[in-house]
Amino acid sequence: IEQLGWMISLKILDDKDNELELLNDKYTSVIPKKFQWRNWAGNPEGITGDELKEFVDAKLIPALKNLDISTGNKRALIVHEIFDGTNNYMKDGTVIRQVLNKLNEIDFNSSEDRHVFGDIYETILKDLQSSGKYGEFYTPRAITEFITETINPRLGEKVLDPACGTGGFLTSAIENIRRQDIKGVKNLRQLEKDIHGMELKPLPFMLCVTNLILHDIEVPNVDYIDSLNREYTTIGQKDKVNVILANPPFGASVKQGVETNYPQAFRTTESADLFLLVMIRYLREGGRAGIVLPDGSLTGDGVKQRIRQHFLENCNLHTVVRLPNSVFQPYASVATNLLFFDKGKST
Repeated sequence: IEQLGWMISLKILDDKDNELELLNDKYTSVIPKKFQWRNWAGNPEGITGDELKEFVDAKLIPALKNLDISTGNKRALIVHEIFDGTNNYMKDGTVIRQVLNKLNEIDFNSSEDRHVFGDIYETILKDLQSSGKYGEFYTPRAITEFITETINPRLGEKVLDPACGTGGFLTSAIENIRRQDIKGVKNLRQLEKDIHGMELKPLPFMLCVTNLILHDIEVPNVDYIDSLNREYTTIGQKDKVNVILANPPFGASVKQGVETNYPQAFRTTESADLFLLVMIRYLREGGRAGIVLPDGSLTGDGVKQRIRQHFLENCNLHTVVRLPNSVFQPYASVATNLLFFDKGKST
């Protein structure tokens, strides 16, 4: 899946570059010419075997990993971040060529091709759920769609998922807004700016970026960062959002020292509790959120109790939906709830 992920990303970016070159004579791709998909992968009779494997391992991946990002170009940054955590797992250059030739049959500039492939990609991500350690990054679609429809984000509202995994909530938000509000290119550009994700692990980050591109987001606004590893008090007015949709990791300990970013009374190494604090902080007054949280956050003592008090005094937690224990198995067998709340009034 990781192998397919970076290949698909490059193919999509090249198809998009092709389209932008036709529309704008001055457009130049951020990917150097010899590493553009069309110039090494596009020809079905092109390089293959050991020559192709050598090119991918020794030239392509290192070049894209070290792409110049000093200009602040968001497209360049995304390519750099995708390849920063990527490896080539295929050891046979002939097989690589066969895969490239299959991907060449898809035209990502054709909306029909892209939507069919988007459905296939969603199935691939769903299969992740049963594939060992990566399942934790996928929230079942029924949950992302139910939470999104209930919160109902609209065009012009800033939407954030600070632990976005493979992008399930972000794509649900995109589709929800598209159905109701998108009337043209201007609306699409606005949507692109409004949807924001953060992800710490390289594989889900890459899968998320690809997922968003497949949903017509040209330059996904996804940051490859640990959203907990930021000084809590530096989250200011300009960072605030209208809507948060999230299923943050729970049952995990944060990296050593991360808890020192938080006020003394709230320091803990339990990720779910810190995520709850961060999400309350990011929400604007009047903002609304739908999130998944484990039972412990609602019932624990000590720090949990203090964070809960802060939560209930600053937000109106109006709905709790109990989930069956099996929803996140085998990654988490703890009892979980969907919490729906608005910021600005107490519970």
